[in-house]
Amino acid sequence: MAKRKSSFLRKIWFVLWRLLLVITLILLAFRFVPLPTTAFMMQSPYPVTQKWISIDKLPSSISLAVVASEDQRFPLHYGVDFSAIIKAVEQYGDGDGLRGASTITQQTAKNIFLWSGRSFIRKGLEAGLAISLEAVWGKKRILEVYLNIAEFGKGIYGVEAASQHYFKKSARYLSNNQAAQLAVLLPSPQTRDPRDLSVELNQRVTWVERQMRQLGSNYLAPIIKD
Repeated sequence: MAKRKSSFLRKIWFVLWRLLLVITLILLAFRFVPLPTTAFMMQSPYPVTQKWISIDKLPSSISLAVVASEDQRFPLHYGVDFSAIIKAVEQYGDGDGLRGASTITQQTAKNIFLWSGRSFIRKGLEAGLAISLEAVWGKKRILEVYLNIAEFGKGIYGVEAASQHYFKKSARYLSNNQAAQLAVLLPSPQTRDPRDLSVELNQRVTWVERQMRQLGSNYLAPIIKD
């Protein structure tokens, strides 16, 4: 019995370290070049539209709008915001549904490697991959990739494709308000359209713009200028 258990554990370790090696090689390979696709794009039921754009060509307002809306502690954490996770677990224990509590790094990892849905198993994988992204890519690259692979509509991935689809212009020319409009799509991109936002979502746009002003235009400068 002990021999069977030992053999089983060796097999698991054999698979795990090779999987980790493959993931590391993928991260290293795409440290500087655009990702051709992601797990989420491959799972999309809609035709995929994506146009890659360098973060250096984007106005800082786009990055700031996304951070203000999704993860204001992005410059401060190391891929996982443990305080947000603890709060989500406490709320789950109190009877609430399992909330996301995902950082931008975790969302990037999920979009590249994992699947939609909420479970503790997926969250654990997401957290481990997020820490790896922070170690291998760094903040600027994570934010650049996220802006290019996040879903902004049915089959629309990345801010450049979203900007051309909704506003008929490159993301390089988006105003602060338009950047905030795109940011509010992220939690539920397949059911929202910046050209037809509800009263509640317009209020969310106003909130995001206010958060952008409070964070300040130079909030992400140490990252983007890295």
